[in-house]
Amino acid sequence: MKIIKDVIALRFKTSESEGVILHGEGQQGDYITLELRKAKLLLQINLGSNQYGSILGHTSVTTGSLLDDNHWHSVVIERYRRNVNFTLDRHTQHFRTNGEFDHLDLDYELSFGGMPYSGKPVGGGRKNFKGCMESINYNGDNITDLARRKKLDTSSFRNLSFTCAETHTFPVFFNATSFLQLPGRANHNTVSVGFQFRTWNPHGLLLFSNLDDGTLEISLEDGKVEVHINVTKAAKNYRVDLSSGSGLNDGQWHAIRLVAKENFAMLTIDGEEVSAVRSVSPLSITTGGTYHLGGYFLQTLFPPTQRSFQGCMQAVLVDDQPADLHAVEKGTVGAFENVSLDMCAIIDRCMPNHCEHGGRCKQTWDSFSCTCDGTGYTGATCHTSIYEPSCEAYKHLGKSSDAYWIDPDGSGPLGPFKVNCNMTEDKVWTTVMNNLPPKTIVTGSSRNRRTVLQVNYSASMDQVTAITTSAEYCEQQIAYSCRMSRLLNTPDGTPYTWWVGRGNEKHFYWGGSGPGIQKCACGIDRNCTDPKYDCNCDADVKQWREDSGLLVYQEHLPVSQVVVGDTNRSGSEAKLTVGPLRCQGDNNYWNAASFTTPSSYLHFATFQGETSADISFYFKTSAAYGVFLENLGNTDFIRLELKSPKVVSFSFDVGNGPVELTVHSATSLNDDQWHRVMAERNVKESVLQLDQTYRMSRLAPAQGHTRLELFSQLYVGKPASLTCQDSAAGGQRGFLGCIRALRMNGITLDLEERAKVTPGVKPGCQGHCNSFGMYCRNGGKCVERYNGYLCDCTATAYDGPFCTRDVGGFFEAGTLVKYNFLPEAVAGASKDTKVLTHQLTPHEVNLTKEEVAFSFSTSSAPAVLMYVSSKTQDYLAVVLRQNGSLQVRYNLGGLREPFTIDVDQRNLANGQPHSINMSRHDRRITIQLDHYPAVSYNLPEASDTQFNLVKTLFLGKVYETGHIDPVIIERYNTPGFIGCLSRVEFNGIAPLKSALRTAVKSQATPTEKQPAAASPASYQGKLVESNCGASPLTIPPMSAATDPWHLDKTDAVFPFNEERVIPDGVNRDSAIIGGIIAVVIFTILCTLVFLIRYMFRHKGTYHTNEAKGSGESAAESADTAIIGTDNPETIDESKKEWFI
Repeated sequence: MKIIKDVIALRFKTSESEGVILHGEGQQGDYITLELRKAKLLLQINLGSNQYGSILGHTSVTTGSLLDDNHWHSVVIERYRRNVNFTLDRHTQHFRTNGEFDHLDLDYELSFGGMPYSGKPVGGGRKNFKGCMESINYNGDNITDLARRKKLDTSSFRNLSFTCAETHTFPVFFNATSFLQLPGRANHNTVSVGFQFRTWNPHGLLLFSNLDDGTLEISLEDGKVEVHINVTKAAKNYRVDLSSGSGLNDGQWHAIRLVAKENFAMLTIDGEEVSAVRSVSPLSITTGGTYHLGGYFLQTLFPPTQRSFQGCMQAVLVDDQPADLHAVEKGTVGAFENVSLDMCAIIDRCMPNHCEHGGRCKQTWDSFSCTCDGTGYTGATCHTSIYEPSCEAYKHLGKSSDAYWIDPDGSGPLGPFKVNCNMTEDKVWTTVMNNLPPKTIVTGSSRNRRTVLQVNYSASMDQVTAITTSAEYCEQQIAYSCRMSRLLNTPDGTPYTWWVGRGNEKHFYWGGSGPGIQKCACGIDRNCTDPKYDCNCDADVKQWREDSGLLVYQEHLPVSQVVVGDTNRSGSEAKLTVGPLRCQGDNNYWNAASFTTPSSYLHFATFQGETSADISFYFKTSAAYGVFLENLGNTDFIRLELKSPKVVSFSFDVGNGPVELTVHSATSLNDDQWHRVMAERNVKESVLQLDQTYRMSRLAPAQGHTRLELFSQLYVGKPASLTCQDSAAGGQRGFLGCIRALRMNGITLDLEERAKVTPGVKPGCQGHCNSFGMYCRNGGKCVERYNGYLCDCTATAYDGPFCTRDVGGFFEAGTLVKYNFLPEAVAGASKDTKVLTHQLTPHEVNLTKEEVAFSFSTSSAPAVLMYVSSKTQDYLAVVLRQNGSLQVRYNLGGLREPFTIDVDQRNLANGQPHSINMSRHDRRITIQLDHYPAVSYNLPEASDTQFNLVKTLFLGKVYETGHIDPVIIERYNTPGFIGCLSRVEFNGIAPLKSALRTAVKSQATPTEKQPAAASPASYQGKLVESNCGASPLTIPPMSAATDPWHLDKTDAVFPFNEERVIPDGVNRDSAIIGGIIAVVIFTILCTLVFLIRYMFRHKGTYHTNEAKGSGESAAESADTAIIGTDNPETIDESKKEWFI
């Protein structure tokens, strides 16, 4: 019996929490079951599935709570194909079944009130329904009437009657001040009590009794039942403790049975043998004759651990006899206070569940709470996302490139997901990966049997769509490598292959083309290998060809499927690549409007936030007050306002009277800087937060109205109506300034679009650098953009979105970087074509101050780190000496010898990164090495203070034609610096970065033959960009002279390894012999050094060899010709430098 449409309706009432109401199943695995489980209604339905049998078709939905209240409840199940409406007491839940099938295939019968034995495991030993049903209808047939008139097969009826017998339960409701006192047998040696209870509280006193010589307590502690029996006999105390059960504060009825007598006690929960706990401790019981249930407030020798109970009890047994609660109600038996008889006022505060986004609801008798762990959300109801909406937002928190969790719709239904954020200098790229391997091989597909390649992403399609919708630009690389496999069948054929994008739409264009154009990139550029076709693959040749390009129409992205249809012929083969989705920018984050007059405003549709509402936005203003937004109802309203230069207010009314939250800022908010406001209101609390620093919250009242009901339009930038306060302010309290990224319940309001058609409001807002310029570090300049800002790192030695990434290079032997301060002519060009990226003005050529900063790492010495030459004999040099120590040499004239500074005696050629910061102002020189304090030096009085005619800066090696310090050449210039230099700066110039960037530009545009001297920066040799010289600083061991823990006393006693200690006599003789040998070797070495230096005394002279052909060039200097030649290393190798 295959059924495409079902309508099932019935009414039921019961006092049982478990039971099958209806069930039907089929041979193909289809089934439908409606049952009570823990007093909730559970509907399970399976229409079947193709994959993995029928397990993927299983669908389970729960509704209702506390349905064992012995009241009538109405159920309606309406199904059409896979769409189901599940209604309980007029509350409808709509869902769609899993699987692929639409028909419910049953075996010709439905059973009501139980599950007949079928031999299948689906039954699971479930209980039959115990209670009453009426008005049972199935697809128009009144099953109740047919059964009463015996129009159905009655052989399957079991224990069925056509009357509804009333139950005889007599529940008692306790609050925190209640108790029920019942009499029992006195002076008896056995305690036998039992009852049922239900509660949400984990703690409470269930029963207490004063024994003749002790006390008996049954209490609930952390959801467990605890029994404590204290007996005093002959001045000795006997104590018995029993514990059983767990999670008994679940709102369900639970039965307790306790029997205690001579040396024996047993506690049983819910009649289950496995829960029975026994004790055989020494025990002698004499009952006192009175039992208090639900509370005990009198003084006693052994007071109970709990004093009261909130919940319900029924079926009370005392001494194996049911308690006559009707007699208690009449006052003839026992006593009670503040209890409600014959009712149970239990409420399920987690139904409906106010915990959003999968938060787990926990409740007590009076309130509920939400556990948000692992959901990605926070707040009293797990409403607010803990993640930023986009990579753009992370960048403007100062974050660098990395993988981040984002939540594009904030508190909306989409969950958070992980993406890769790439923060470049001027753009922020969001990358979503997919699972299709590059160059996936496709074979065996034809027009009649195409191969469908599914492209799944690390996020759901809705989540990816949220990125593409808000992005400024998106792209996705797609490539089809082919051999005898046609692609689009251009120019006029039916495509063999297409791709499916967002919305499951087919697209017949390929990467590099656009919608409606059945072409590939080569067809657009007209450079296909066969001009008769618009795709390389459509030529159908036996050689491998490829059609690839970027898909950029973001309304169609991302690619979800690729359908391939021409790889089944002999020799036919194809490989498909679908790259990750890459999107740039976030329009929502920069969506802004400027309010220019106090009366200007924007209006939107009524804000829908009945039970939970969150509002977030950025604002900046120079005004002292103004209403950000307001929405009104009959009496309800919601408003956010700048009340004074330091106070932001959030006020609302849900029917319990106006509530106002205010936060006070320590600084003025009308400083024309961006400030962030976040407000939230839900059934538990309201929160107002400013700049993630100032926060105020207020709990909602335990009783009262919870729904915010609004009907007017939402006004942004001005009050929705005129109040007395507005009249006092001249009739207007409108906002003057900018509001940006206004998001309400996860939906970003399009302020810019509405501002385009609204007088007094302008789309966008300038002045982002005022708030975000602080993120541009190391001298980077903040540049304004319409939708944000960027950091210009051009004039710094750094790169990256915030100018924080060091730019450095690895130098091999002989590599040098050269930066010309004075303009030079371009070889082979006229003087009119001189191009300079940085030209010093004449007064800058003569310097009275220098600022030098760089870091380096090397393992070889000696070396020239930096050398600045001039057209005079002035120079500045920073070198590593033979022992690895750092030396600074200044020659500004007026001195016979250069002024030298030995910065540090340590060996800095130790492979570790070191940094140096040096500045000179007139005679005062300040140098800081690594993390050590800066040290100041002064040039001698005889020294000049002006660095005249600065000419060239060298890094790594000196290659100069003019005057040069002979000591530099002889001692430090060969073989050259080998290692890393990073973040090199000289008076605001970044020579190393300029040289590297010039090289990159020349490689990127090889067809434009720019002269070598077009940029003042250049390099010779092999230079590889690397920031290896700027690694985290590791401090080397301190020298013995500065180490306070260095052992320099011979009488220091430490537990050395005594096996290695040499007797004094032997130790002394060995020292004498070793000393004599050392002296002899040292004398021989000194003699050899003297002879070699004498033999090669002329080899230290520095000779400059101009490159061949330099005479024909029009260069102004010889070194220009050298740099301009194709091979700058063509130097006569017969001329060598020697150093021993």
